[in-house]
Amino acid sequence: MWDKGPVAQGVASRLQEMIRSGELKPGDKLPSQRILSEQLCVSRPTLREALLTLETLGLIQTLPARGTFVLDPSNQPERSGWRYDNAHNLRDVFQTRLLIEGELSACAASVMTPAALSDLAASVQKFEQAWQSGDLVAHVEADLALHRGIADLCPNRLLVGIYTDMQHLLSETQRQPIPNTDPVRMRQSISEHQAILKALESRDPETARAAMRSHIRNTACCAGVALE
Repeated sequence: MWDKGPVAQGVASRLQEMIRSGELKPGDKLPSQRILSEQLCVSRPTLREALLTLETLGLIQTLPARGTFVLDPSNQPERSGWRYDNAHNLRDVFQTRLLIEGELSACAASVMTPAALSDLAASVQKFEQAWQSGDLVAHVEADLALHRGIADLCPNRLLVGIYTDMQHLLSETQRQPIPNTDPVRMRQSISEHQAILKALESRDPETARAAMRSHIRNTACCAGVALE
């Protein structure tokens, strides 16, 4: 299922650019998925994944029996909810992230290298730059790359396997808060990433665990979920 992810990411970026350039304007109705998939030369499952990403980011909205429309960023409607609500509660997923990613960060700190740290720092920089330029798709992808990069460094491969198996859920919680994220919260998020990097650079497992857990708690709060 997830091997189409990079292709769907590219499709989401193309559609986002059409919105940002004005080719698709607020209120415009997108062509049907059949027509749009033909225009973009991608499969309909890949297109659906891209559209779901854009909807989570607050760029489009699908209305039953009416179609999919481009949203006005200055007039966001009330969010329709969590994409996986029929299978997993949003709070449960954030709570699971708190447990798993805290431990992944602690394990990664113990084996951190300058080269790995440089890669993670590049993701943090891209995260900030993409937000400033309004490229939400690239912004979230940089965030995902940072968290995946930390997970990949963990020497406990069973723990990494659990994280990988849940990637679709965990990734969605990183997209979910974006429409509710104001500049103040984003500055905090960037600072939290820097705190995680600093702990990893110091090869300090306890501080890395605490920094990641604090970041996830604050991200959950932005998504309307309070974690203890």
